[in-house]
This record gives sequence, structure tokens and C-alpha cells, in this order.
Amino acid sequence: MEYVTLSNGVRMPMLGFGVFQIPDHEEAKRAVRTALDAGYRLIDTAQAYGNERAVGEAVRESGIPREEVFITSKIWLSDFSFEGAQAATERTLERLGSEYVDLMLLHQPMGDYIGAWRGLEKMLAAGKVRAIGMANCYPHVLADLCETFAVRPMVNQVEMHPFFQQGRNLETMRFYGVVPEAWAPFDEGKRNFFWDPVLTSIGRKYGKSAAQVALRWNLQRGVVVIPKSVHAERIRENLDVFDFALTDEDMAAIAAMDLGRSEIVDHFDPQWIRFLHSIG
Repeated sequence: MEYVTLSNGVRMPMLGFGVFQIPDHEEAKRAVRTALDAGYRLIDTAQAYGNERAVGEAVRESGIPREEVFITSKIWLSDFSFEGAQAATERTLERLGSEYVDLMLLHQPMGDYIGAWRGLEKMLAAGKVRAIGMANCYPHVLADLCETFAVRPMVNQVEMHPFFQQGRNLETMRFYGVVPEAWAPFDEGKRNFFWDPVLTSIGRKYGKSAAQVALRWNLQRGVVVIPKSVHAERIRENLDVFDFALTDEDMAAIAAMDLGRSEIVDHFDPQWIRFLHSIG
């Protein structure tokens, strides 16, 4: 496993396991146990996913010391306020059955995320969270946060895959020392992702799948990745990406795939904003 050091000195695995869209308790717990047994040490959950309790149980039942597992969760915008973020953090700790969470993110930069950020700063100072960050911040929002607060986001988790590469966002994160993390690293399977001719052609050179090539590409850009699967074989395969490296030619071929926009969530569409505010 490769690691990245956050701005406050906390070490974070570069590859983790995401549990989005696994709301069933037993299925989520089984998937997390499979991932931990395979060697994953970063588990990414969220209050909105409804499976924090399953994640906590899986970690305890794995027998792996708590300090060896990096757990990320996220606060939904319905709890965005100074007091709300603190109360939401306490609820996450109760559901996880843990005295701390390694990384707490604000799930969307909407509503009173300024007040919520101040609440997270207090939780950080109290040792309830080891690191704090944002999710879904575009460059202008991230820059504003970094210029406003003494404690800058340590991570920005955004959609990032070959079809939506977010070059300017990546540059902004690098400028401010914010670690980039990719959700939906496989574009949720859109555009026949797992059989894409560019990715599969590159993969044949290394005996790797299109998914493994996509993960390796982001890793080589310094991006943490959190692929999700409920299939044991795929869970293990997604971790097997540290024994090869893409060439400059490979990286350039993938760079040419960029569409420059999301086909999953359009944060610039008012209808999407209304929908996100309706959740929770």
C-alpha cells in the first residue's frame, strides 16, 4: 500500500474501499470485511449512505487494531451549522463505535458549510476527528475556503476519472496542499467504461483490466481512489495496482479521453441543487 501525508501530518492510504449504495447492513458489513481481509486499510462511508454502523462492526469483527484502519465519513448538509456539525460528528462516532474518525468531510459545499467548517475545526481540536476536509468542491469554492480559514481542507473528494479529469481542480488542490480523492473512479460504469478501447489496450500490455489502469492513472496523478464493489474477486482486483506503472505515453492517451464535464452529477444545474437539498 502507498500512503500520502495530509497537511497536518496524518498518513492516509492512497487506495481505499467505498461503500456508497450498499445500504443493507449485512451486505455492507460483508463487503467491508472482504476488503479488510484483502488488505484495504481505508474505508470510506458517509452519514447519507446509511451504513456507518455496519462499517464499525466490520472493523471490530476483523480483529485489525482500530489505529490501523483509516475511516472516512461525511456530514450531510442538513446538519450544516456550527452546532450541527459537532452533533453529527458525535452521532457518527456512536454509530462507528469509535472514539474518533480519521477523516470527516462536509459532503457538499452548500447551505451553511462555513458554520459547519467551524464546527469541524472544533472537533479536530478536541481529537474527535484526526483530519477534516470537503467533498465536491470546484476550484473557486476550494480556493475561497483555503483563503478564508486558518485550517484549510486537508482533502477534497470529488468525481475524478478518465472522462472527467478535473485538471484545474487538481492544480488548485496542489497549490493549497489539499490531497485530491476520487469518487466514482470508474465513472459508475458509464460509456462502457470497463471495456473502453483505450483503457483495455493499455491494460493488455501489463496484464491488467481497464479498471486497474484507471486506478493506476489516478494514483500516478497523486489522487487517492476509493473504488466500490460487492464482489470479492473485483474487490481484490482493485487493490492489485501497485506492481506496474503507466508510461508517459499511456498517461497522454488517457488524458485525451477527458470530456471536461460530469455525466453523473451536475453541480451547476439548479435542479440538482434543489434535489440535494431535499435529501436528509
